[in-house]
Amino acid sequence: MAATTGATSSAPSQSATVAAESTESIADIFASMSYGPAPEADNVVQAWLEDKKRAFGHFIDGKYHQPAGRKVYEVKNPANGKVLCTTMRGESEDVELAVKAARKAHTTWSKLAPHVRARHIYSIARHVQKHARLFSVLESMDNGKTFRETRDADIPIVVRHFYHYAGWAQLSDTEMRNWKSIGVIGGIVPWNFPLMLLTWKLAPALAMGNTVVLKPASYTSLSAILLAEVCAEAGLPPGVFNVVTGSGAFGSMLAAHPDVDKVAFTGSTLVGQKLRKLTAGTGKKISLELGGKSPFIVFDSADLDSAVEGVVNAIWFNQGQVCSAGSKLLVQETVYDKFIDKLKERLTHFRVGSSLDKTMDMGAIVDESQRASVEEFVQSARDEGAEVYQASACFPSAGCFYPPTLITKVQTVSKVVQEEIFGPVLVALPFRTAKEAVSLANNTRYGLAGSVWTENVSLALEVALLIKAGAIWVNAHNLFDAAAGFGGYKESGFGRDGGKEVSH
Repeated sequence: MAATTGATSSAPSQSATVAAESTESIADIFASMSYGPAPEADNVVQAWLEDKKRAFGHFIDGKYHQPAGRKVYEVKNPANGKVLCTTMRGESEDVELAVKAARKAHTTWSKLAPHVRARHIYSIARHVQKHARLFSVLESMDNGKTFRETRDADIPIVVRHFYHYAGWAQLSDTEMRNWKSIGVIGGIVPWNFPLMLLTWKLAPALAMGNTVVLKPASYTSLSAILLAEVCAEAGLPPGVFNVVTGSGAFGSMLAAHPDVDKVAFTGSTLVGQKLRKLTAGTGKKISLELGGKSPFIVFDSADLDSAVEGVVNAIWFNQGQVCSAGSKLLVQETVYDKFIDKLKERLTHFRVGSSLDKTMDMGAIVDESQRASVEEFVQSARDEGAEVYQASACFPSAGCFYPPTLITKVQTVSKVVQEEIFGPVLVALPFRTAKEAVSLANNTRYGLAGSVWTENVSLALEVALLIKAGAIWVNAHNLFDAAAGFGGYKESGFGRDGGKEVSH
């Protein structure tokens, strides 16, 4: 071994370099508490995209299918506008091929012993965990949401659902004796939670012996394609899970195919209504998880500071692009002004920026068309005389971003109070009594979710039971569990995702 005693290096040490570059003293840093960037590397995603030559077709019968001469979509990173790759615009023959593969696979998959299906689903869960970083970074780049959310919320929920339904597959011959699989499931999922909502359809379908043909949103197809690839790697038989990409009309082709036995859809109320009409009289089963305008009710007996953080999670999680977002804030009149002041103060510390920067609170809107839609809603509130507060302390100059927005002094009939905005926009209204709070909460055509905030348990439970919505949280919001059914009433759809209910 070469001797090193007494040797010196001409290169400056890392600490000396940092000290030389820094112009702030430690006291200055503690006084400002400013954040430094903490970017997550995208190398794992870039390598996967390069391996596929940045051009994706469908995934049918256990392999990629790329017919020649098809039109394609450009997939962009909403945070910076850079093109990631292309995906295929499917046509009717692609649906035919995928459904045919799923029908063929169903004859053997449905006859497997329950514990064998359970082992397959368990293997998928383990493989998703193995590729967790790839999924997390890809979902963030494809959708625009922050890496912290995909890493800490989306992917763990996906894994838990696969493990949960591996258990139901194991127990299906005893707990669901004489139940039969439906057949081929046509799944259609939106762009706000591409992988998580896909899993909510896929895991229970596989557990009960069904096969799946899934169409993801055209904006965000990549995590669905990756999951199909990972399922094949995990040993799932060919044809059991197929992914086809295309337009909304292409999704209608899938739903209308005579060999599709059930349609499982999550998305807008308008599209859900079209699918209901399309399948009426065909004998197909259908489940619809649609839009919402969920109330977030704060009583004067609530812990206001905790409720402020609850609002942040309820409406600005995933840029407000959440069907169950707590977008209608109802605050008891006695603490209304105080609570709004606390909320505005919280927003002065809110950070919006690159989806891969782990110090960011909120990422980018999925597409410019969606950002324009959000701005149109906010402008309508201004035109009606509402007060619009937008935090812009940390806001990027480029990218498809929209500031967290609070709208006050609105009327109960205002467009922003009645309609689902699907963006980082919160509307606030005061109320006097619990009865008035319930009336305001139920004054909507939706009925998906809501939350009640108070330290009075009796009050919380009474109000929760009176709100006409599928899921009500107490002193929390946007908590999802694989064992609990989730779905809505009225124009928020029917049927449930999660729990045993989804298997019906």
